[in-house]
Amino acid sequence: MNIVLGISGSIAAYKAADLASQLVKQGHEVHVVMTQSATEFITPLTFQTLTRQPVLVSLEDEKQSWKPGHIHLADAADLLLVAPASANTLGQFANGLAADPLASIYLALTRDTPVLIAPAMNGKMWLHPATQRNVDRLVADGCHLISPAEGDLACGYQGIGRLAAVEEILSHPLLAAAR
Repeated sequence: MNIVLGISGSIAAYKAADLASQLVKQGHEVHVVMTQSATEFITPLTFQTLTRQPVLVSLEDEKQSWKPGHIHLADAADLLLVAPASANTLGQFANGLAADPLASIYLALTRDTPVLIAPAMNGKMWLHPATQRNVDRLVADGCHLISPAEGDLACGYQGIGRLAAVEEILSHPLLAAAR
């Protein structure tokens, strides 16, 4: 399966390295697209090494080809998996904004390409009505959601907001069926 793995700005971005590695070990072709803020938590080189594929971070990265990279990745994707998905990324997707390559890929997907989203953020942000509206809109648009887990959060709080365990993401029916 050709998986586009989107990584947005969250301390949980480091867990996406394990996720990418496990997906490659399962035989998937993994193409990583990171938001600029995700690169503040983990480097593109990590994902490039784990997936043996170039990593897309900005539209500037697309200058190496005549073809827009985000369109090519959207056309080739069998699945868009976004883990972690920040509140900002959820808002961009839900409102049809294309501020970065990840959001552009989301908008360029065909309607039959599944989207699996695993949010991670502070619990207050997750429970905010605006975030919940965005999640409801994404689910209504056909996206699949893996709810955040409860526990200790990086901000020092306890509660909901942690990225779901890598094992839980890997066992989602959209991925489990592809093994």
